[in-house]
Amino acid sequence: MNKHNPLSDFLYQFFALLLSLIIVHTLYVTLVRPNAAEIINKQNIQQASGEVVEVKRSLYIVIKDFEQEACFVLALWVFAIMALKAKTILREGALLTRTFINISPGTSLLPEDTKEYSRALQSLDKHEQEYLLPRTLLAGLQRFGSTKNIQDVATSIKETCELESDRLDSELSMVRYIIWAIPSIGFIGTVRGIGEALGQAHKAVEGDILGVTLSLGVAFNSTFVALIISIFIMFLMHQLQLLQERLVLNTQNYCDVNLIRHLKMR
Repeated sequence: MNKHNPLSDFLYQFFALLLSLIIVHTLYVTLVRPNAAEIINKQNIQQASGEVVEVKRSLYIVIKDFEQEACFVLALWVFAIMALKAKTILREGALLTRTFINISPGTSLLPEDTKEYSRALQSLDKHEQEYLLPRTLLAGLQRFGSTKNIQDVATSIKETCELESDRLDSELSMVRYIIWAIPSIGFIGTVRGIGEALGQAHKAVEGDILGVTLSLGVAFNSTFVALIISIFIMFLMHQLQLLQERLVLNTQNYCDVNLIRHLKMR
């Protein structure tokens, strides 16, 4: 059972991308590009007057191009995707502090008792029933009631946790794609910047090096920004994977302690 509706996931990702695009583009139009244009215009005036042009390493200049804007849009988008997944994982993790099978220490759970405990799990809120821990406990109880074999219960719990681990890992495919796409966009900016610089080589020979400098800045700044963003996103993705792995392992341990050790055959 999958607790995520594919349509709702798609709509969330679509609107997250749209909102990221609006936020980043608004900042670029109102703040980044006007300030970058002002700095470049000042440098042009200095060059036209014969002054020595100081090419400033301004943040606005570093991030002003379309490639960097695209990288920030993708970064904000992937942050929204990972935030939703992390919120869900933390909510599921909170269930591990609750008691779903109320068995006193030293009390045994027999196969004929499984229906009673199963009803307690089936009476949970619909969304809670779809979380990993209730699903795993219910699968274990139902397996014990039908096979009356403790080893089958352990196998069922392990299989459920492994399937959940695979599902969680597969849901990170979009995150992995974005992590790959961001440096690729940076390299596109590098190629574009070098191409523009080569196109202005004749001006550099005549002494006008500002255009070549700005074009080379596009080339190196786009890759620089893209790699920095990718490193940060990779760190967050590994933290998310760690949360997912801990959830699966803690769920399996919870079932061992609170269910399997109480099972008993007549």
